[in-house]
Amino acid sequence: MTITLTNWLHQINISIHIACGCLALLFGCFAILISKRSTLHQKSGKLFLCFLLVVILTGLIAVFFFQRNTFLLVITVLSGYLGYSGYRTLQTKSNLPKTPDIVIALLSLASLGYFLYYFKRSGMIWDPMIIYSTMGYLILIVSYDLGRYFIPKSRYGKLWLYEHILKMISAFSAILSAFTGTVFAQYHPYSQFLPSILGAMVATAFMLVTYHKNRQATT
Repeated sequence: MTITLTNWLHQINISIHIACGCLALLFGCFAILISKRSTLHQKSGKLFLCFLLVVILTGLIAVFFFQRNTFLLVITVLSGYLGYSGYRTLQTKSNLPKTPDIVIALLSLASLGYFLYYFKRSGMIWDPMIIYSTMGYLILIVSYDLGRYFIPKSRYGKLWLYEHILKMISAFSAILSAFTGTVFAQYHPYSQFLPSILGAMVATAFMLVTYHKNRQATT
């Protein structure tokens, strides 16, 4: 009876995880495609973050309570941290140190320690290239976030805008990679890393356009 109940609860949790993941992708697409100055962009972005939060919570429940695919942990932490940090840069628009931001960054790094311990004990499930590149990107972003506190305010300027673009699109591409990697498992590793490459290209394009507009505005 306990096993049946556990499986039933897991199915409910994973169903919520999948449904909210699909909705996060939907509203994430809206936020990317809609004009950044519009109210609809802001609403779509907030809905994306709300559904992303549920995806994160259900992903953590699947890992820690139901002992499911622990690779979900690093994908969940990556997309969650990117979404959180991307939202915070828009809120603060500065690089002044904030205690909650530092705590979240350090907790994200600490989660990688558990992840490495798990893989050392049970072996890798996904392609090592995917695992290490995902972990490396999270370390890179967290390291930048902690290091940007040392950038002089006069030089930091509007870097927060480029951070917001990169992090939010990266959060979107992270859950898209998790989705395609799960649904199209027969096409591994391409279904795992191609969405991330696409996301990097889109983020770069938006940042270049934003930089060009800012240059025009100051001349």
